[in-house]
Amino acid sequence: MAVTIAAQAPAGWHVRVSRRPQVAAGARAPSTGRLLDGAGDVTRPILHAASRPLPRGLADFGGELIDVLGPDDAFVALIDHGPDVAGVGLFARQGRPTIAPSQFAANRLARYVPGRSAGQWFFTERGHGFCLYAVAGAHSRRMATVPAIARVVASIRVSAGGGIGGVG
Repeated sequence: MAVTIAAQAPAGWHVRVSRRPQVAAGARAPSTGRLLDGAGDVTRPILHAASRPLPRGLADFGGELIDVLGPDDAFVALIDHGPDVAGVGLFARQGRPTIAPSQFAANRLARYVPGRSAGQWFFTERGHGFCLYAVAGAHSRRMATVPAIARVVASIRVSAGGGIGGVG
């Protein structure tokens, strides 16, 4: 069963739902002939939201956008890992978590960037395993930025269907 992800962007926020480009099963790199990483994988929706414009080709966990966040900026990613991991291991928690400033720390960043603070949660919703990742532009300002992150997370809708969704 596929899911659709959508969110209502608060004023000043940018939201995009996309999928990684699909690589055909058995596809090989032209230069080396080696099998391409991810060949044959099913692509699943990824929601990105930020308090600043989202660049094209954004990496799952924000990549270069995290480097340029200002102290009052924030970033959210919701990554669908599919039904195979639902309810198992990291994804055992049922339902989306409640987000609080105390859950953010510098050692939770996907890639350390001085001054930033992040939180990461794994859970199951609608029979799919999800990773929710959020970054506050400044750890010292997380008490102000995390409530905005929580509003974005609360606005996310996951529903049955095969579309990628978008801004609601």
